[in-house]
Amino acid sequence: MGKFLKFFAVGLFFGIVLVKSEAVSWFRIFEMFKFQSFHMYGIIGTAVGTGIILLLISKKIKLKNTTGSFLRVPIKERGFRRYIIGGTIFGLGWALCGACPGPMYILIGTGAFSILIVIAAALLGTFVYGLLNDKLPH
Repeated sequence: MGKFLKFFAVGLFFGIVLVKSEAVSWFRIFEMFKFQSFHMYGIIGTAVGTGIILLLISKKIKLKNTTGSFLRVPIKERGFRRYIIGGTIFGLGWALCGACPGPMYILIGTGAFSILIVIAAALLGTFVYGLLNDKLPH
C-alpha cells in the first residue's frame, strides 16, 4: 500500500504541474502545431533536458531502480524510418484529439469527460496492435 501511495502522489503532482503549466490545454497544443507559440516547445524541451541531466546524475552516483539494477538506456539498433513513421502517427493522433497519452487521464480529473472517447479509441488501437503485432513489419 505504501508503494501505491508514492506512485499516486507522484502522479497527482505530475497532473497538477501539467494543468498549471497549461500543457493539457487544447488551445496550447493547437498553437504548437500551428507554430504560433513557443510555450509547448519550451515545456517539452525542459522535460527532455531535465531527463538527460537526471539520467546522467543517476549514472554518476550509481542510483538503482526499484528492482535493484542500475539505470541504463538500451541502445536500439533498428532503422530510423520506423521512428519517423511512428512519430508521425503519434503526432497526427495528438493533433487530432489534442492530447497525448499522459494528459488524457489528467483531463478526466479536470472534468473534460469527452476525453473518455479518445481513451476508448486509444485502448482499442492498442488492442488491435496487439492482435496484429506478429503480422506488422518491425
